[in-house]
Amino acid sequence: MRRPNLIVIYCDDLGYGDLGCYGSEDIQTPHLDRLAEEGVRFTNWYSNSPVCSPSRASLLTGRYPARTGVERILSGKRGTAGLPLEQKTIASVLKPEGYRTGLFGKWHLGVTPEQSPNAHGFDEFFGFLAGCVDYYSHIFYWEQRGGVNPVHDLWHNDREVWSNGEYLTELITAKTVAFIEAGRELEQGDEQEQPFFAYAAYNAPHYPMHAPQKYVDRYPRLPPDKRIMAAMISAVDDGVGEIVEALRRTGQYENTVIFFSSDNGPSTESRNYLDGTEDLYYGGSAGIFRGHKGSLFEGGIREPAIMSYPSKVSSGRVEHRPHAMMDVLPTFLELAGIESPAVTLDGRSAAELLLSGNGPQAGQHERLFWSYEDQLAVREGSWKLVLNGKLDFGREAPDAVHLSNLETDPGERSNLSLQFPDKVRELREAVIHWYEQSHQEGR
Repeated sequence: MRRPNLIVIYCDDLGYGDLGCYGSEDIQTPHLDRLAEEGVRFTNWYSNSPVCSPSRASLLTGRYPARTGVERILSGKRGTAGLPLEQKTIASVLKPEGYRTGLFGKWHLGVTPEQSPNAHGFDEFFGFLAGCVDYYSHIFYWEQRGGVNPVHDLWHNDREVWSNGEYLTELITAKTVAFIEAGRELEQGDEQEQPFFAYAAYNAPHYPMHAPQKYVDRYPRLPPDKRIMAAMISAVDDGVGEIVEALRRTGQYENTVIFFSSDNGPSTESRNYLDGTEDLYYGGSAGIFRGHKGSLFEGGIREPAIMSYPSKVSSGRVEHRPHAMMDVLPTFLELAGIESPAVTLDGRSAAELLLSGNGPQAGQHERLFWSYEDQLAVREGSWKLVLNGKLDFGREAPDAVHLSNLETDPGERSNLSLQFPDKVRELREAVIHWYEQSHQEGR
């Protein structure tokens, strides 16, 4: 039996409340809504970090950020070291098993040839290496300090390429579609069925706030800042529609696993302001959750997540059990019938849950842990403890110890730490032990 094709579609700074199927009343996402209807929509899917680089490292390696060697946002300066080569990625595991592998869009795991996407198992790379670029000039502007100047950042494998004026989101979609279609042409030419892994890593809706007028025109009643945000998400949604249509057109949709999510919650960074008002709001929504990008409260780490596998996974399901980005690699490998690499994986496969839906413990984590800068957090069942919490990069939470019951208070508005001191003590000891152990063991 042929192994499934595998696709990850990853957004940047997309909030839990930014899709129609997650409750947005302002932003139109019909293609993602349909993907959710035809697959499984997760309500408790987490990023392993509230920022870009560590989240992507965990996604690709199946490990907590501390084990990957990437725990912070990496610089976009050329020569910046990133994900060590000894780390196994989805691509580097699948490639020896006969998969074609391609990354289209954002890497943000190192700006050296030795740690490029190609070095980490991707046959083809088209995209950028830093954390973000201008959507039309593809220039990285955002470190103009300490001798770091703007630099053009668009590459095809190890060759710098220029596509001035072409909207980045549409470029990423077009390259992903071409990769899908090329595979079908190769199969027809050599009469072999070669599965593929495609990683479509959109920059949107991360700043800069750029969108073509055709998308902006869909939202005439929204305020200016939110119009651009909504338009950027619409461009991604249209891209998802084009990717799915390419799979249908080439007869590959039924045998393709698609995972869609985002690296962290919505940002409050001032680079998003379009009306001159520093109001912390530019359109990105964490829904009912507290916190934003940079925070270990739910708004910074709980993500929209959809998984589709039409030939094997029943449609229209909503899954409430907690999962995390590090679960994607083991899930993909089990669905493809491939053994896990000989390294310690922190992620757990959700394949059994997807295929049968049986068993309350299928793919379940007893506890999930997070660390970012001086923040620590742990979730155990419905309990969640946040230590030294922040609401974004700059604003500190009023309480350094915050205990929530997410079943009764998913927005983490009520601090129960004084009412349940034993639970605080238990979870504090657990997260500190995890932090110390993961850093002692390293890679």
